[in-house]
Amino acid sequence: MKFTVDQETCIGCGSCESICSDVFELADDKSQVKTDPVPAEFEKCAVVAEKDCPVQAISHE
Repeated sequence: MKFTVDQETCIGCGSCESICSDVFELADDKSQVKTDPVPAEFEKCAVVAEKDCPVQAISHE
């Protein structure tokens, strides 16, 4: 899976990083994806982080 973070929408709350730090990290007060594509063993936590994002800035394909 490929995950992306919309930098215009992201508020840098750190929720995704706290849920799935193997995939997401905060840099310059915005979240970004650390690995592309996301390894299979981290897909489940990345999807949870996507669903829990308070501003729906994360998407995947």
